[in-house]
Amino acid sequence: MYVTVFITAPDRESGKKIARHILEKRLAACVNMTPVSSAYWWEGKIEEAEEVMLLVKTTSDKMNELVKEVKAVHPYQVPEIIALPVVAGHLDYLEWVKKETHEGGHA
Repeated sequence: MYVTVFITAPDRESGKKIARHILEKRLAACVNMTPVSSAYWWEGKIEEAEEVMLLVKTTSDKMNELVKEVKAVHPYQVPEIIALPVVAGHLDYLEWVKKETHEGGHA
């Protein structure tokens, strides 16, 4: 199954570091990064922050290792790492995701 994983990071540099790390480990085929304004509960109060959101394209069988590797390089104590299933998509793109995360990207 294909998934899109949402990961927030405190800034662009942290986001780039996380993205590069998981790409190098072949845990993702593609990572998009976009700025977001976040509001959330933390330690009993509502916080607000400007962050970046990583949208990671991968497969569900990579999730355990992906979580482990993100936690190893992420600056947050409790990073957001949430996967949503891809229920449909362009088949050529999805096959590319599988190829890049399972065969090392070589044809």
